[in-house]
Amino acid sequence: MKIGSVADVKTHFSAYIKASEEGPVVVTRNGKPVAALLAVGDEEELERLLMAYSPRWRAILDAARNRVRSGAGIPHEAFWRSAETGKDAGRRSQTKKKAD
Repeated sequence: MKIGSVADVKTHFSAYIKASEEGPVVVTRNGKPVAALLAVGDEEELERLLMAYSPRWRAILDAARNRVRSGAGIPHEAFWRSAETGKDAGRRSQTKKKAD
């Protein structure tokens, strides 16, 4: 891992980009970390990285976790059955349980 000040990174930006291919580069201001440079291998990796820091995506994940915790999710087995068959097996089993 390489560390560089904002001023040094600004002056030698290309070199720091190259260094990021070997590992994260931490950018500091007044000795404190303020940013990181990360190499991206392909567009899929960039998309995953951007999604990881997306407030909107985080809100969707948090809402889903809350639904599961409150019992509104589908059972683990039903999810995988649904994923394997491409059908909504989990929703059907939930509807059956409510009808019983």
